[in-house]
Amino acid sequence: MSGCSSYHLLSLAVLLLLVPIDGNSQAHSSKVGRMKSAVFHSPKFVLTPGLVSNKFYYNIDFPKGHIAVKDFYAEVVDETGHSVPLHEVYLHHWIVVRYNQRKSNLSDMVVHGNSGMCDGLFVQHFGLGSETRKTATYTPDPYAIVVGDPADVPEGYQERWLINLHAIDTRGVEDRFGCIECRCHLYNITKDENGRDIKPDYFGGLSCCPDKSRCRLRKGFRGPKRTFYLRYTVKYVDWDATSIVPVRVYIFDVTDGWKKPVNPTAVAKHPCQLEYEVEPCSANENVRGCTHVRHLSVPFPNGGDVIYGVAHQHRGAIRSALYGEDGRVLCSSKPIYGKGKSPGNEAGYVVGMSTCYPKPGSVTIRDGEMVTLIVNYSNAKRHSGVMGVFYILVSESLPKPNFVLNSFDGV
Repeated sequence: MSGCSSYHLLSLAVLLLLVPIDGNSQAHSSKVGRMKSAVFHSPKFVLTPGLVSNKFYYNIDFPKGHIAVKDFYAEVVDETGHSVPLHEVYLHHWIVVRYNQRKSNLSDMVVHGNSGMCDGLFVQHFGLGSETRKTATYTPDPYAIVVGDPADVPEGYQERWLINLHAIDTRGVEDRFGCIECRCHLYNITKDENGRDIKPDYFGGLSCCPDKSRCRLRKGFRGPKRTFYLRYTVKYVDWDATSIVPVRVYIFDVTDGWKKPVNPTAVAKHPCQLEYEVEPCSANENVRGCTHVRHLSVPFPNGGDVIYGVAHQHRGAIRSALYGEDGRVLCSSKPIYGKGKSPGNEAGYVVGMSTCYPKPGSVTIRDGEMVTLIVNYSNAKRHSGVMGVFYILVSESLPKPNFVLNSFDGV
């Protein structure tokens, strides 16, 4: 996800200026063996045809204590709890971010993000987009994302979580797929959410579909106001140092402008741009063979074993893959396109992404190893505001042979 976008709000400087909004959530907890499961709802968001909601909800409901998160699943539902199809409400993205909040001053917040790679962006621990319903997110035993450790929270602060949710109501719109790619002419947008002029060559992307903007409707179309929620399920176990191996979250962005510092002692910068444009191939090219390729090579900061991997791409996606320095495949991820109308199978939409679950110890990245991300899109047609993101979980070391974590609950 080029232009200034809602993701920029996740930088520390801006988060410190925002006033938290508490969410009203409902939770239902259950236990299966050692596994616990909690279901929550975000605060409601109300949409009318064509309207965009891109909001941050602070201090959301989240399991308390020092825990090991095994899975995080989310989807958009209506007031009755029914799943809402993407052709009615397009889920551009949802991300869940951890932060520490001062107890004596609630406006004092410090993001407690993941392990990298972008500077101040993609700081989430969990998050997906339209692919949320058919993308596996379970962390295999004995691994988990460990949160809630009191040692990680500065004195006088408390750990909190926020959700950024970006949804577009596409009922009755003139060009549904143009709306979900946030093409500027469909939103009649000339300035971004910070009041800056949008450049003439910016065809579409997050800058053109900010909160409360509206995509152009078919003439005469009228539709009712509707209320929605993000329903999210967190599966976790209590922290146990003898049976759980923590993993680190890394998120690569193919638009990362990293360059090797001239001064070897300088801190390398990772200025990620979030999104980019896929220009259509020329009329002389074979349309079937039109493939847009973008790649990134960056050094991996702290090595370990790859435990899980998945890409995030938009409509038009073909494939993404991470490669090691010697050309070996670390993980490859492909889109799953829907073929029907029901939620999770909407025709023409990316409804899932394939994932990697390497055998522990079989895929390892060395400290400082150059890792290459290659992202492929079809450019038989223009696509605006596309993303090329890759999310991996990395363990510092192999678990001890006697590690056993019986948290299986039928997932």
